[in-house]
Amino acid sequence: MGKIIAIANQKGGVGKTTTAINLAASLAVLEYRTLLVDADPQSNATSGVGIDPASIKAGLYECIIDSVHPNDVIQKTGTPNLSLLPTNADLVGIELELVNLSNREYMMKKALDKIKDNYDFIIVDCCPSLGLTVINSLSCADSVIIPVQCEYFALEGMGKLLQTIKIVQAHLNTNLDIEGVLLTMFDGRLRLANQVVEEVKTHFQDMVFDTLIQRNTKLAEAPSFGKTIIMHDAIGKGATSYLNLAREILQRNGLTKISDSNRTIRIEESEEELSEDI
Repeated sequence: MGKIIAIANQKGGVGKTTTAINLAASLAVLEYRTLLVDADPQSNATSGVGIDPASIKAGLYECIIDSVHPNDVIQKTGTPNLSLLPTNADLVGIELELVNLSNREYMMKKALDKIKDNYDFIIVDCCPSLGLTVINSLSCADSVIIPVQCEYFALEGMGKLLQTIKIVQAHLNTNLDIEGVLLTMFDGRLRLANQVVEEVKTHFQDMVFDTLIQRNTKLAEAPSFGKTIIMHDAIGKGATSYLNLAREILQRNGLTKISDSNRTIRIEESEEELSEDI
């Protein structure tokens, strides 16, 4: 049975969708059957793997509201072992329709339960809010990853998100765990970025992933080509960072026998690479 991991943070611009796309791709190239679920009306996860949201005639919205079977809308991507449950602009109105439904917090769970056994991992890209769509994502998830940007307001709003997670754990999904806090957009040259890393690790300790997602031009430009970082720049530090994250998640879940000393790849940076990422 597949593990469902939600990528959630109500703050925008923290690398949430980038993480959802590239973590899913990394798990896929490590030969785990992976499904990426686009649960954000902006449809960035859909376009980020090369599928035009305007071409989507049925997606997550129809699975939740019209009980369309997910297998009828899931699409293959250009990355081996990676499939997509897409979305389009129709998802914008889903919260208004969910309000009057019974068991409205479990409608996404009802849809994903139909295909959960077909995958090793299901990665859900949540929208930047704390509304019913995110509650649905957390209610069906086994765990949640919280991306945190390495900038001044890194911890702003974290309290609200953690409180929401606690409410879901208490009343809707007692099995929900926090997979980890992921530090994104890290630039080791900046004193502030290093201070944020220390502060987050002080607050959340073992909940923080060892892997840091470094600020990287190739990582930022990959979606404009409709490609994951694995397909766009397989040997770059962006791909290496997300492969390291995938390995760390596998390690935490007891799904690999890689030793601690070899579980990640060291990222070396030359002065030329650093200047390219400015």
